[in-house]
Amino acid sequence: MAKAVDKAYQTVRDRILRGIYPGASRITEQEVACAAGVSRTPVREALRRLHAEGLLEFVPHQGAIVTEWTSEDREDVFELRALLESYGAARAARRMTNEHIAELRQLAEQQYHETLSKTEGYLERIGELNSRFHRRIHELAGSSRLVGALSSLIEAPLMMRTFATYHDEDLIRSTSQHLEIVRALEARDGDWSAALMRAHILGARGALRFL
Repeated sequence: MAKAVDKAYQTVRDRILRGIYPGASRITEQEVACAAGVSRTPVREALRRLHAEGLLEFVPHQGAIVTEWTSEDREDVFELRALLESYGAARAARRMTNEHIAELRQLAEQQYHETLSKTEGYLERIGELNSRFHRRIHELAGSSRLVGALSSLIEAPLMMRTFATYHDEDLIRSTSQHLEIVRALEARDGDWSAALMRAHILGARGALRFL
């Protein structure tokens, strides 16, 4: 049952993030069951998980509707991320081990390579690497409440396909900032890490404002 739920969840999530299920579109249990190759029972649980993450809304007499994001929603997401992720980076800096630094550097370097190579599917891989990098820092901050608060926020920009709208220089700047954040974390400097993370998040918001 758990595997079927995960399969249905991943199927819908991927289709939302790729724009196959656009904002305000209705998703039926039968449609998901057919797409994922599972029964409707695990689909219900998968849709509830996606609702908890803010990717879906349940509307009376309509069912599951893909959340539609406005410019105001986008501003709110980035402002919250700037506050919470800078705090998380400061906490994580005090808990870093050499193994943690190596893990984060590998993610940042992989993203940098994808940004330069631009091989087929690179934007999807950049999006996934970006989420893994930020999510890992949240985990290393050592606060389950912080992880919970940020779990849906880091997916929201992906759903708005942020990286697909970036210019090349924005992509390079963003991934270069990840490498800078790793250096600050390696120095175990909480203030530096927090400042870089805040600038990184607000820079992403600024890039979208000029589109």
